[in-house]
Amino acid sequence: MEAARPKIAPLSRDAADLPVRTPPVNFEAEQQLLGALLANNKAYERVVEFLLPQHFADDRHARIFEAIGQLINRGVVANPVTLKNRFEQDQTLTEIGGAQYLARLASSVVAIINAGDYAKIIHDLYLRRQLIGLGADIVNDAYATSEDVAAREQMEAAEQKLFELARNGETEGGFKEFRTALKTAIDMAEQAYKRDGNITGVTTGLRDMDKKLGGFHPSDLVILAGRPSMGKTALATKMAFSAARAYEERVSEDGAREVVNGAKVAFFSLEMSAEQLATRLLSEVTEIPSDKIRRGEVRGEDFPRFVQAAQELHRLPLYIDDTPALSISALRTRSRRLARTTGLGLIVIDYLQLLTLPANMRPESRVQEISAITRGLKAIAKELNVPILALSQLSRAVEQREDKRPQLADLRESGTIEQDADVVMFVFREEYYHSRAEPGRRENEDESKFQDRHEQWVERGNQIHNVAEVIIGKQRHGPIGTVRVFFDGTYTKFDNLADSERYGDDDGG
Repeated sequence: MEAARPKIAPLSRDAADLPVRTPPVNFEAEQQLLGALLANNKAYERVVEFLLPQHFADDRHARIFEAIGQLINRGVVANPVTLKNRFEQDQTLTEIGGAQYLARLASSVVAIINAGDYAKIIHDLYLRRQLIGLGADIVNDAYATSEDVAAREQMEAAEQKLFELARNGETEGGFKEFRTALKTAIDMAEQAYKRDGNITGVTTGLRDMDKKLGGFHPSDLVILAGRPSMGKTALATKMAFSAARAYEERVSEDGAREVVNGAKVAFFSLEMSAEQLATRLLSEVTEIPSDKIRRGEVRGEDFPRFVQAAQELHRLPLYIDDTPALSISALRTRSRRLARTTGLGLIVIDYLQLLTLPANMRPESRVQEISAITRGLKAIAKELNVPILALSQLSRAVEQREDKRPQLADLRESGTIEQDADVVMFVFREEYYHSRAEPGRRENEDESKFQDRHEQWVERGNQIHNVAEVIIGKQRHGPIGTVRVFFDGTYTKFDNLADSERYGDDDGG
């Protein structure tokens, strides 16, 4: 039996009488701008950086603006005479007067000095029309329910489009006076001089790392890569914890708050849960193995230390998001929101290859997808003016070499990651490989030679015990090289080496 069709209610008188809204346009501003350009081509320089033909509401005006630009770029004066032949065959321009219309535009201009203002009006109205269209698309997409596209993905796609519209809608930019940039550089140097360790960026918590990098700098994309079990997450956690622990702000004379040291940290953990990360931090601070903390095997004498550490960690400006398979647009949204509500000085991502693009933006190949993700991360770092530390996996090619120290070419999808990153670092623990390569006795080898080889193996093991290397393979702002740090596998803890151990066999210069 066919279901009864729902009755459609007739439009109310009020709804029927509502006026039809048309998108905002200002044809007079378009005419005044074109007239100003035709009267004086130098006005074109003021508007060309942000105004494009598609920003005009009248397509005929768009074609005139484009033609003016083409002539000026060729070094030809653009006026009604030089444009006459170009538009004699254009039927739509003929309808509004052809060359005579161009002459009227040039003669009716009120003031050439207002060309920039007219251009901004045109551009602003274009953005408003784009917003109206985007709003309509959001409504239509929301009505078109589909199991393939979740509501959250639609929200992220909408925000991505809005972000792109905002980014492309910028009219400010261009040159900056050198003295302005110079003053900023001097201010940074002064801040570094006053800070402990003389660093300009966000501290890593590792003395020699800070000296080599100067800390993590605003708008930088920093990649920390390594093979499994090298300690990438532990090192990133150490850096995030150190930055949050060092956070300090002051109120300036004008009442504004400014960061003196450290940073408020957003930690996006796509692999481990927030509870697992918290357990790791507790283990590092208390030096109680994390497996004992998970099982509740905290001894009575350790409990006061455990409580004290928990209270200290509770006060840290460290925020963890453990959403799996997070999209780059969602990461941008949440980072932007945190920056707006509480402040943000460092973003940590564990790890890069687990980020995704919205379903409607995914390219065909994985390399292209990683390329889009790294470009997106660099854009977020610049937009929010904070450093981003992103962890990355290495290819298995490392395991095939005798010297297993990683290189730039070992990065998965290395071309795109290496290109977009400002700093690329690798964490390497020789002890991990050495402990798994205990020599056995060879065929026909006498006992003394075997003992010599085994003693050499033991001696090398003692030299590299609890030592890790952070290899800086790329740095835009400074030198590359290797930094030796302390690593304790019991607590998955990185720290500074004692002075006598710091430069045992460092190749870092």
